[in-house]
Amino acid sequence: MKAIGYNQSLPITDTNALIDIELPTLTPNGHDLLVKVNAISVNPVDYKIRQNMAPEVGQHKILGWDAVGEVVAIGESVTKFKTGDKVFYAGDLNRQGSNAEYQLVDERIVGHKPKNLSNTEAAALPLTAITAWEMLFEHLNLKQQSPDSIQQSNEVLLIVGAAGGVGSILIQIAKAITRATIIATASRPSSQEWVKKLGADYVVDHTQDLQPQIEALMQNNRMGQVTHIASLNSTESYFENYPDILSTFGKIAMIDDPSIPLDVMKLKLKSQSLHIEFMFARSMFNAPDMDEQGQLLNRIAELVDQGHIQTTLGKHLGKINADNLKTAHAELESGSSIGKLVLEGF
Repeated sequence: MKAIGYNQSLPITDTNALIDIELPTLTPNGHDLLVKVNAISVNPVDYKIRQNMAPEVGQHKILGWDAVGEVVAIGESVTKFKTGDKVFYAGDLNRQGSNAEYQLVDERIVGHKPKNLSNTEAAALPLTAITAWEMLFEHLNLKQQSPDSIQQSNEVLLIVGAAGGVGSILIQIAKAITRATIIATASRPSSQEWVKKLGADYVVDHTQDLQPQIEALMQNNRMGQVTHIASLNSTESYFENYPDILSTFGKIAMIDDPSIPLDVMKLKLKSQSLHIEFMFARSMFNAPDMDEQGQLLNRIAELVDQGHIQTTLGKHLGKINADNLKTAHAELESGSSIGKLVLEGF
């Protein structure tokens, strides 16, 4: 089968940073599905692993942790899917990624593809949707409500770095099934317009001091203090101000890797808490509740098909091959992308 991988960690400008290769056919066992990959999206985890994890000598590493495809074979213990099912998933860091024609993936971390989206539109969602869902409801513990509920909430959610892949879906999930007031940070006109379109109630500029901007919102809109913060990038740049922005007993959840240590004792006086989200934790450690990810992906698919969530696809980069994947990695490394970068077909 065709695949794209690397055998040494190189800058993305190097010709051999990612290369087209051929691999043997795969066979599913146990809870595994064999999926024919139709479309993928690219995430920061792809380039971070490429930059920092060299494969064993003589081996190729296959990246990719967002895919849409069709189940073509199943292991003997599979109960949730059958051949022919259309699925979407983020996969497992311990296993071969989705930059290949076929992939083995545990059924417990797989969801049924949203019916109302194309393959590329759906491929933009799994990793970021799982991350956003776990941040909102397992770490920040925001209250879930029916999309049709009119009950008001005093929860105020600040999303720092809201225009990226995780922020783009996190805004929508929060808007659909919580009644929190959503403040998104974005600096460029294009990214500010994007987060407003997705449902942010207010937008502030993260290149400026956040605290006076948020205090002005509170004063002008009779809004309560921020109760939850989803810190999606550059946490080290904002962490010192978070305790002042955040309410007593407020919660912070982060997904990035700060370049300097964070002084968590700054949170003590107001009894605030810091949580770290890593969506691969369940699959990496074979957690007893692994199937929570499959269930939440099915819930995301329902919200999509009901019209509450739209794709976060930002740009279609063409076929799944080494050249187009290098373009995707380079754009993500530049930090300039809005929404998700997707590729389709071999």
